[in-house]
Amino acid sequence: MALPIRTAREFTTFAVKALLDWYRAGVDVDHRMSELSTYLGHAHVGDTYWYLSALPDLLEEAKHRLDARWEASR
Repeated sequence: MALPIRTAREFTTFAVKALLDWYRAGVDVDHRMSELSTYLGHAHVGDTYWYLSALPDLLEEAKHRLDARWEASR
């Protein structure tokens, strides 16, 4: 990953950028979430999933992914 993170703002910026990059690249975000959670020092992966609801861009990417899964399962 990247260089050590020092501030809460850097944590948030790093996490959001990583998640957006993964979604846009078609990466299995659920599979990588535990890695990101560990890197950020979160005790629970659910704390890392919070980023998905915190920013509209991430929420929109997650929505597109879920919509695609829903349509594929029909």
